[in-house]
Amino acid sequence: MYFNNDGDKEVTYDAIVIGTGISGGWAAKELCEKGLKTLVLERGRMVRHVLDYPTASLDDWDFERRGAPKVSEMKSYAVQNRTGYTMNEASKHWWVNDVENPYTEKKRFDWIRGYHVGGRSIMWGRQSYRLSEMDFEANAKEGIAVDWPIRYGDLAPWYDHVERFAGISGKKEGLAQLPDGEFLPPMDLTCVEEEFRKKIADRYTDRLVTIGRVANLSQAHNGRGQCQYRNRCIRGCPFGAYFSSNASTLPAAEATGNMTLRPNSIVNSIIFDEKKNKAVGVRIIDAETNETKEYFARVIFSCASTLGSTFILLNSTSGRFPNGFGNDSGSLGRNLMDHHFRCGAEGTYDGFEDQYHKGRRPNGIYIPRFRNIDEKTKQKDFLRGYGYQGGASRQNWMRGIKELDMALGKDFKEALLQPGPWKMGITGFGECLPYEDNRVTLNQELRDKWGQPTLTIDAEFKANEMAMREDIKIAAAEMLEATGFKDIKVFDDGSWPGLAIHEMGTARMGRDPKTSVLNGWNQVHAATNVFVTDGSCMTSSACQNPSLTYMALTARAANHAAEELKKGNL
Repeated sequence: MYFNNDGDKEVTYDAIVIGTGISGGWAAKELCEKGLKTLVLERGRMVRHVLDYPTASLDDWDFERRGAPKVSEMKSYAVQNRTGYTMNEASKHWWVNDVENPYTEKKRFDWIRGYHVGGRSIMWGRQSYRLSEMDFEANAKEGIAVDWPIRYGDLAPWYDHVERFAGISGKKEGLAQLPDGEFLPPMDLTCVEEEFRKKIADRYTDRLVTIGRVANLSQAHNGRGQCQYRNRCIRGCPFGAYFSSNASTLPAAEATGNMTLRPNSIVNSIIFDEKKNKAVGVRIIDAETNETKEYFARVIFSCASTLGSTFILLNSTSGRFPNGFGNDSGSLGRNLMDHHFRCGAEGTYDGFEDQYHKGRRPNGIYIPRFRNIDEKTKQKDFLRGYGYQGGASRQNWMRGIKELDMALGKDFKEALLQPGPWKMGITGFGECLPYEDNRVTLNQELRDKWGQPTLTIDAEFKANEMAMREDIKIAAAEMLEATGFKDIKVFDDGSWPGLAIHEMGTARMGRDPKTSVLNGWNQVHAATNVFVTDGSCMTSSACQNPSLTYMALTARAANHAAEELKKGNL
């Protein structure tokens, strides 16, 4: 039964893209530029670049309570506030209402979400790293989970492609475990970070310090402005100085004249035609009217985020797929991964009292993985590895506010006029192995605001990740001590899946339809005109921030889809 009254012509397209975040924006751009009439569906509200960034140019003193959120609002954002930094007056409008969008945690899982045009591409951390050959080979070599159906060589030209368009600033370092890319000029290190880099190079042969590879423009690029070092990225950038769907890919798609964007469109399920043995469209709920509609296309890209796409697939049942769309293997919803972080070390540095740093650089240092690279660096306590992110800066006058622990009077006033000592912290981001019992399932009992079933999430970090965290702390402290830092403190603030906002897996790529959902082109094995290119497709997590890989996988899949459509294979 079709619920639209507009007729097939008005609701039929060459392609449908579900989601407008990092993956959805790329799918829209690539498909539209290849001439496909493309319907782009976003479950949240419209957000126009520049026009709909309400806090982008406000100063801290423009907010009540200097930006602290109202206590009365916290119940509605209880999960979104778990990060400790996302929920404030400057950015609260980007995060979902947890009461209207509930889920069930069997173990703690921090599902941090943003439902609007652009999705989390507006609020992401922008660290942009390639996966390496060793990352794509690791599962096969170690007998973990299933083998990736692709290798680095398959994705390398697509990394080039997306980096050239998005604009990634960084420094080439020649490391096999962190391949170089097509970079804009790197941002500068502070004087203490530069000193740290030199001393690490002097004392270690297996590691180095580099500036973060970040999707903030170090110079004007593709019609977008250079980063102004305001470090207000999470509010939306009116200069377009960092990569987001709103500033980059969606305008490119719109410029072709081939895109139809429909916000407030919650995709409920994919429609499968058993006679044609293929997907023919999607069913949506209008978020404002609750009306159900159907749209049709020859090819469908699900880019709704890891758990968003998995919900849609699980909820798309039929006689052919009684357990969820494409779930012949039973692996849909399983192998949920995220990076673990929030542990490392910090210390102070004597010297450089006559130097300070200018601006608020929206970036930090990166120490690439140096564990389990080869036999010399092989660890007996854990598999895989981690990288460090962090930075050094001078403490400011606010150091004297806490409990007024400085002397009062003249000494206090003089101290306020002087910056404090240099301080540096480094935090590890570690790989999580794919575990079959880390999974999500549909909960038919708990319903959301629109009457849909919700997700139950049962995931945890296990012994391998816990052992890795111990090494992260020890190695961080050792490096700071070896390079002359003092008052070194090790920290572990706890980490739970979801908190890094790098959730991955649950609809993994693989070589065998019996053990995976997607093939090497991100196509559902059993319905090849459906592509899934967000984080749900990941077969392993590596330790690098994953968004650049989503971009490359999406561009590659869109190119393949267009070629297959021309050949009549879809």
